[in-house]
Amino acid sequence: MAYRNTPEDENVAYAAYLRGEQLLQPGLLLLLARRPMHGYELIQSLNRLSFHPEECDPATVYRNLRRMEDDDLVRSEWQAGESGPARRVYHLTAEGDRLLNMMAANAQRRRKQLEAFLTLFADTRLDNGGVPSNKPPLREEETKTQ
Repeated sequence: MAYRNTPEDENVAYAAYLRGEQLLQPGLLLLLARRPMHGYELIQSLNRLSFHPEECDPATVYRNLRRMEDDDLVRSEWQAGESGPARRVYHLTAEGDRLLNMMAANAQRRRKQLEAFLTLFADTRLDNGGVPSNKPPLREEETKTQ
């Protein structure tokens, strides 16, 4: 499945790969952009990065890796271990890198939206001693500064 960098494709890809998993798939792509890793190492790295409120479920991670491989976002190969059994090592593909870039761009846009929301929320609470106010809607000139 190829992802083109158009607004419609960005929204579809972003929604499909963030639905329900929040930062799991973007986190996997990001880690694999740094270097190839085997599954257990990916799970440990995700847990250290605190992308999730709780530890990652290994079955969920492997299920996502298989789905991402089917979608040509990652590829894997068996690599003989020095002191143990062979392990599957995952690599980021060009399609995976494109999707990671789209996700990062969407996250940047979302971050700006959240910052504007939180700034307005804090201003609203501070202006009224922490209690919700009955302020009138924002004037057009106020929205341009947000």
